[in-house]
Amino acid sequence: MRVMSAGDGYKYLLKSVAAGDGDRSLSTPLTRYYTEAGTPPGFWMGSGLGRLGHGELVEGAQVSEAQLQLLIGMGHDPITGDPLGRAYQQFASVAERIEQRVNALNSELGPAARAQEVAAIEAEEAERGTRRAVAGYDFTFSVPKSVSAIWAVADAGTQTLIAGAHHAAVAELVAFLEREVAATRVGTTGPDGAVAHVDVAGVAAAAFDHYDSRSADPQLHTHVVISNKVLTVQDGRWRTLAGRPMHSAVVAVSELYNAALADRLAATLGVEWATRERGRDRNPAWEIEGVPDELIGEFSTRSRHIEAEKDRLIAEYVARHGRQPSARTVLKLRAQATLATRPDKQIRSLANLTGEWRQRAGRVLGQDATGWARTLTSIAAEAPRAALRADDVPLDVLGEVGQSVMETVGEKRSTWTRWNLHAEASRQLMGWRFASIEDREAITGLVVDAAERASLRLTPPELATSPLEFRRPDGTTRFRPRHSTLFSSETLLAAEDRLLARAADTSGPVVSLEVVEKVTSRPDSQHRMLGEDQAAALAAIALSGRVVDVLVGPAGAGKTTAMNGLRRAWEKEHGRGSVVGLAPSAVAAQVLADDLGIATENTAKWWDIHIRTGVTFTAGQLVIIDEASLAGTASLDRITNEAEQAGAKVLLVGDWGQLQSVDAGGAFTMLVHARDDTPELSDIHRFIHAWEKTTSLQLRHGRPEAIDTLIDHDRITGGEAEAMIDAAYRAWQRDLAAGLASILVAETHETVTTLNVRARADRIIDGAVNPTRELPLHDGTAVSAGDLVITRHNDRRLRNGRTWVRNGARWIVTQVREDGSVSIRPAGRRFGGGIVLPADYVAEHLDLG
Repeated sequence: MRVMSAGDGYKYLLKSVAAGDGDRSLSTPLTRYYTEAGTPPGFWMGSGLGRLGHGELVEGAQVSEAQLQLLIGMGHDPITGDPLGRAYQQFASVAERIEQRVNALNSELGPAARAQEVAAIEAEEAERGTRRAVAGYDFTFSVPKSVSAIWAVADAGTQTLIAGAHHAAVAELVAFLEREVAATRVGTTGPDGAVAHVDVAGVAAAAFDHYDSRSADPQLHTHVVISNKVLTVQDGRWRTLAGRPMHSAVVAVSELYNAALADRLAATLGVEWATRERGRDRNPAWEIEGVPDELIGEFSTRSRHIEAEKDRLIAEYVARHGRQPSARTVLKLRAQATLATRPDKQIRSLANLTGEWRQRAGRVLGQDATGWARTLTSIAAEAPRAALRADDVPLDVLGEVGQSVMETVGEKRSTWTRWNLHAEASRQLMGWRFASIEDREAITGLVVDAAERASLRLTPPELATSPLEFRRPDGTTRFRPRHSTLFSSETLLAAEDRLLARAADTSGPVVSLEVVEKVTSRPDSQHRMLGEDQAAALAAIALSGRVVDVLVGPAGAGKTTAMNGLRRAWEKEHGRGSVVGLAPSAVAAQVLADDLGIATENTAKWWDIHIRTGVTFTAGQLVIIDEASLAGTASLDRITNEAEQAGAKVLLVGDWGQLQSVDAGGAFTMLVHARDDTPELSDIHRFIHAWEKTTSLQLRHGRPEAIDTLIDHDRITGGEAEAMIDAAYRAWQRDLAAGLASILVAETHETVTTLNVRARADRIIDGAVNPTRELPLHDGTAVSAGDLVITRHNDRRLRNGRTWVRNGARWIVTQVREDGSVSIRPAGRRFGGGIVLPADYVAEHLDLG
């Protein structure tokens, strides 16, 4: 979902709409405009349409540009042009804000000082830009890749059935949004007022079908733009949608759409569904059985654009040199084509696209693509699967699924709402086929109810009874947004209580003051003396006796040096090997081992070894858990319990201002803030300039003045996303050329993949990568000898001496083998440490790095 601004923000939807009227005899907008260049005009949706004009608008009617401009652009009735409630809020422009602030400057400022202040104001306001009122919410409903693949190559009849199922599922979800999500607010905020979330008379939405992605791959999807203007049932006045519920429900709506579409396609075509892994950090995808991964991969790349550009470059080469390029030169030209292609949205007809898709699919499948799709759907239709009705599911089964939903959400979140449970319930029920959306919604709702009962309610109960006018049919007050109750679990809260108790328990092992003073007063083996804050932190930890202790330090504060000093003191008191290390990831554990020279392991592996073999800690040990803010609460509870039982001490090291756990976490921050005497390092050592140290700490504490400082020192560059990505890439290249270590960070997986492809193409051109033999990777990229790669899955069976394959480790590919395996060695080493990754690992767990 994206928020659409008032004004001309709607116009992007009209850029590719076909100009012709199409053949009205065909049944759906998609098939009606089959031969037209572009996408079909939009069509109206939503039960709120009848409240506009004099009832002329009906669902399915065509959307005109004038109507869209009136409703979305201006907030007016698309038929009569009358304003719908208050006009969109107007915000001051950049020029107006600059003028206002300049006029407020001290009149006694001299010309130079005034010019400096004016320049600063202009820069600040230009950076802020101009705010716009919210005009609507663009929900994009996109079918799974396997569905797009079948739809792209199937005959017209099957295409129509798939498009019909998609449209029906979209309509069902718009109706769901109207019933369960859409609301408006009435009342006045403030000490003497209250805001109630009340019902609306449906929504008005404009839907636009699109066929393809920007890379001309099949991607059947529909943009549903829901107008922000809604009619209040309570008093008949036009108001705006409450935005927070719309945002909160996005994931739940997406998951329910996927399930509703699966039900309809199973009923229409008889197809079966199965899960497919999508790599790290992503939930498995449900795809239609029988659609090969190779076909999905073919339709998930922009290879056609690259090939076209490559052909153009070859033609230029021939014209310039009078001969065909060698095979190696062709590979370099293809790498240049990869860099040069920036896919723009092309306006083509569905007929033209379908012809191309069928040819591409035919090459992958080795047979006629349309015949393949017909065979796949025909075989599936011969053995239809029975669909469930709501009363077919026993109550005890619903309770079991509800418990599973709560536990799954609880593994990832410390707190949750009904919408979090609803999204997970849809995922767990995705393999069930229902006879209708009503049956699916009923069972999903019952599962979510069971999950709520299994959860611990954190939101306090309503202490006063609201008037009947402000109560919903289920008895809840309208002065709270629907489904806003916050939940947690007794298991998680009990784990937090146990961690707090261990942090307060001072019966753990200690180091004598004499040993501490010796270590803090002498340099280490590298002739480094501990700073005052490091020495104080070491003493506090070594002498506290707390079973669970913490050490906080921002980036560059010298946590490693402090831990080294603590290790020396601890081993003097408790003997060699009395300090062990853990970390949430294998890479972090290896870094800890290298820095401190102690035995380390990642937390998940240590627990697995403990369960299988019974190996645990020993009395007097110090267990250092580095990067502790990344460790989940349940994991910390289990490990610290074992340490407590063994008579050991656990030290959690990290920074509450850095990344938090991907599992249900927050325990590290909780333990830090539960004390007034938390050992914390304050002196920053990593930076060269004093202002860098100050700014780093300001950023950590969320102080906005740090942004101004970074701008003043040219550390921030603004611009369009594409331009900024290019600039960052060029800066990264300059660093590498200068022999510096440099890291390029991007916001999304897609951007990272694009940058990796670009870097690989440059390395091919420079001769660092030999692309003669390539292997495809899971994200559509490829790998050859000389490529830098990252392994994304721990596998201790793949090793060479002490080196084994860790999640997040970087390597150089030294050989690509015919069986799909590759030889690698650690990045940064010229020789030794070689390991062979088998073909299945390469296909699933290897990324360009």
